[in-house]
Amino acid sequence: MSGPSAPAREIPTRLRDYPFHYPITTRWADMDIYGHVNNVVFYSFFDTAVNAYLMQRGVLDPHRSPVIGLVVETRCAYFRSVEIPAPITAGVRVAKLGSSSVRYEVAIFQGADDTACAQGHFIHVYVDREHRRPVPLPGALRTALGALMGSAPAE
Repeated sequence: MSGPSAPAREIPTRLRDYPFHYPITTRWADMDIYGHVNNVVFYSFFDTAVNAYLMQRGVLDPHRSPVIGLVVETRCAYFRSVEIPAPITAGVRVAKLGSSSVRYEVAIFQGADDTACAQGHFIHVYVDREHRRPVPLPGALRTALGALMGSAPAE
């Protein structure tokens, strides 16, 4: 009798699969003892790219917005190392838009190769800042997030 088969390995996505592209400069502090960007830093890249998009669109003020997104789930698959000091590009898209939540998909690209070095997702549940209870996505936020559901670049 054989056990359950292992899930198929995820395939790296392409930069063109993401409507928003955000450049990030890697830092010396991002590198680990093995000479590449440490795996935990990728979650920081994800968060940086998504919040940059929201702030650029004017739908997030980290200090004053009455509705904020809290991360409730996150995941990352790694395909190849990211080196420093070469810059990277984070691609962002929205895979699912709920009444009070959104699933962002983010991938990290470096150099001339347009396939992802790493890719993953995180889910924000939007809550009232004061009471931390889920609330419906405000109209302007929903519109900004809806623009990330396509595949044409939104620079």
